[in-house]
Amino acid sequence: MNKTGLTALRTGVSGLCLLAGSLAGAAPAAPIYSCVDSSGKRITSDRPIVECHDRNQSLLNGDGSVKTILPPTPTPDEINENIERERQRVTERTMRQDAVRRDRNLLTRFPNEAAHRKAREAALDDSRKSMRRSDVRIELLTKERKPLLDEAEFYVGKQMPAQLKQQLDANDAAVRAQVDLLRNQQDEIKRINALFDVELERLKSLWGGALPGSMGVLPVNNEASAPSRRAPVNRASASEPR
Repeated sequence: MNKTGLTALRTGVSGLCLLAGSLAGAAPAAPIYSCVDSSGKRITSDRPIVECHDRNQSLLNGDGSVKTILPPTPTPDEINENIERERQRVTERTMRQDAVRRDRNLLTRFPNEAAHRKAREAALDDSRKSMRRSDVRIELLTKERKPLLDEAEFYVGKQMPAQLKQQLDANDAAVRAQVDLLRNQQDEIKRINALFDVELERLKSLWGGALPGSMGVLPVNNEASAPSRRAPVNRASASEPR
């Protein structure tokens, strides 16, 4: 081999050595875990250390410096507590979002107090009409009862005819039914007014510049939210769309 070929061979070998050295240096170093166990003994390993599951472990760099600190492995109780805390955070976030949505809906539906007052009157209209019908019905039943009572006077101290007694009993039952209806409608009017009162107080704050959702969930007192003895009103608040 001449001098030129020998020089080329040496150059190639040197290049291969440099490449091999470079590749060896690029190989990832094995992780180093270190901790002090419950007895005070320092332990080092290439994997998480079981003896230190209940305490911090250091993950070291190749030069021995600390890369990061690994916290203790959580116990089942701690895991459950973390899950519960996260569930609570999600619930609170959902409630805040719901409060914002409801407040924005209120502002959209009721830009001013006149609009809210009109909605209140519309919600009360059915109950007021029902009460007027009951009043008319009771008045009619009272008129129907008078001749029956007049006839019953002939049988004071005597046995009343079965038909007359049945007519009086039926009249009594019809009057009681109308009185119950009146009470139900009075309760419904009270419930609707309570719901609108709560909404109005909130709307006054929103009209005044309060941010939607800043007052929390729309409060409804027990009296307002109690179900009516009449057919229930299927809406989240007195003024939301049916």
